[in-house]
Amino acid sequence: MKTPTYLVPVLAALALAGCKKQADDGAAPAANAASAAPVAAAPAGGWTEQVTKTAEGGYLMGNPNAPVKLIEYGSRSCPHCAKFDQEGVPLLKAGYVASGKVSYEFRDFLIHPMDLAAILVGQCNGPSTFFPILDQMMADQDEMVAKLQALPPTFQNTLTGSPADQATKWAEALGYIQFVGQRGVPEAKARQCLADSKAIDAISQQMNDSQSKYNVNSTPTFIINGNKVDNAYDWATLEPALKSAGA
Repeated sequence: MKTPTYLVPVLAALALAGCKKQADDGAAPAANAASAAPVAAAPAGGWTEQVTKTAEGGYLMGNPNAPVKLIEYGSRSCPHCAKFDQEGVPLLKAGYVASGKVSYEFRDFLIHPMDLAAILVGQCNGPSTFFPILDQMMADQDEMVAKLQALPPTFQNTLTGSPADQATKWAEALGYIQFVGQRGVPEAKARQCLADSKAIDAISQQMNDSQSKYNVNSTPTFIINGNKVDNAYDWATLEPALKSAGA
């Protein structure tokens, strides 16, 4: 599914089945195998507990100097991203990130109109809770869809004002404020994050960068060592590319 331009008024009723990673003609292959240089010993708690925000706006788990660097562009409302999060990420963490050979960076990518609200509250507490909240949002998609389907037809008429105003309306309608409130983000802080115009601008810039640099137009999209992986959309199709890169 092509990415909609989120920062304009959008319709409420978008189908959630259109985010599957499509074939990308001419996409670059995964990078050649990384050199077998020694990997640094894991710090206390292990590599999977090391999470930092990157200059590009993503959140990186693992060894920042890992020879194999994996980036996922994903949407919090994409069922295929949720499947990868539930089936692939545990194997990725246990077998690759924990070894220090692979770092895993998640970069939020907007596919559906509620995504901005989910991103803003999901990133609100920073690195310490980023991945737990992301995992739980992915696992909670069925409930989110039920709430989406229950919205009145007139809801789309309320989506006026600034992107922050629209994000707040989505967060209220789909229960995102309460969701993160149960996971350590106070309501006042969540609302402050939803109103953060600088954060919204940064997300918009990240979207522009992803499309200009990697031609990302669907989710999930995977990048290994700076190269877009052709036709990888789940663990079965991604793992061989990781191995080919030297993981």
